[in-house]
Amino acid sequence: MSTENTVIDRHYCEQLDQHDALATLRDEFDLPHDVIYLDGNSLGARPKAALQRAQQVVTQEWGTDLIKSWNTAGWFALPSSLGDQLAPLIGAEAGEVVVTDSTSINLFKALAAALHMQSGDSKRKTIITERSNFPTDIYMAEGLTRWVDRGYRIVLIDSPEELPHVVNDETALLMLTHVNYRTGYLHEMSAITALAHQHGALMLWDLAHSAGAVPVQLNAAKADFAVGCTYKYLNGGPGSPAFIWVPQHHQAAFNHPLSGWWGHANPFAMQASFAPTPGIRRALCGTQPITSLALVACGLDIFGKTDMQAIRKKSLALTDLFIQLVENRCASHPLGLVTPRAHAQRGSQASFTHPYGYAVMQALIARGIIGDYREPAIMRFGFTPLYTRFVDVWDAVEGLRDILDNERYDKHAERHAVT
Repeated sequence: MSTENTVIDRHYCEQLDQHDALATLRDEFDLPHDVIYLDGNSLGARPKAALQRAQQVVTQEWGTDLIKSWNTAGWFALPSSLGDQLAPLIGAEAGEVVVTDSTSINLFKALAAALHMQSGDSKRKTIITERSNFPTDIYMAEGLTRWVDRGYRIVLIDSPEELPHVVNDETALLMLTHVNYRTGYLHEMSAITALAHQHGALMLWDLAHSAGAVPVQLNAAKADFAVGCTYKYLNGGPGSPAFIWVPQHHQAAFNHPLSGWWGHANPFAMQASFAPTPGIRRALCGTQPITSLALVACGLDIFGKTDMQAIRKKSLALTDLFIQLVENRCASHPLGLVTPRAHAQRGSQASFTHPYGYAVMQALIARGIIGDYREPAIMRFGFTPLYTRFVDVWDAVEGLRDILDNERYDKHAERHAVT
């Protein structure tokens, strides 16, 4: 969005909203009227349909139909049907995704399956990831490799530029988060996956900050595994079940230690030994949390009213505007942009550092401008094109400017458990 020689003010932002092709989708969400919500990269807003769906599940399907609903309400098929609905958003095919468990648990499954598939090559003992990856990804890799105790080591890189120098014929798995949770840096999926495959390594992508925010093409990139959550840009609800993607050509070899009965070929045969189902449902484990699982569809339904290209176009326009306004209107303050300016390297957030970042963010939240904070000293602002307006960008920056200009923040603000 070029703004050269254009007066950028609130009226200009209102005009952008009037011409926004996605503007009507905001009506699909129940947003507080006095809140500017820029934290959809941590928890998406509630679709209006979610309340009615929750009531239906609780009062009718559970309350009246009781256990019959496993069959009559499609409960048993829900992980697969939701997976098929989600698949187009990440460049997957039907029968390649299930919505289930948490991202951490799905990551464990994918890690275990990848190492098992590589176990025939005794020299492949390295898992490569970023030091700045979301910590649970590193923790799960650490926990698994300690448990199996077969000489695996984890190599942490500090920059994507290191990858060509560290990925080699000893690499079993390259595990990256597509969009970095702190900075919003967007990895080039196809090129990095090709690099891993060039050396015989497998490629695992975490899409927690990608799904529903940027176009993803897993099959086109020839990735091997992917996981992600549904409670951020997909608006599935707090702690809603995550997803795991396994392409068709890997499913027969996909084995993991969490071989629960829902992944069995015939779970109600009640056999004493495990026989995995031949399809993607082998990635399931135990009985599913139906109430929260059912709400995921409410978020996914909204994506059927647009496409990822339109979402991406607006996302870049929103973040371009936010970055420009912050740098122009708050120029006298020690703010540092850590999100890439280049569109090809930017997700759907803008992150700035400030020496008192936590305190400033708490002051913003207190006046209804909600972002969040991540160490070290990073204020994150997430932009969800389905409901974020251009005028929200203007008002958020004006709020930030007032707080900084007048030092309306408590440098000794008490840290909450969740930042």
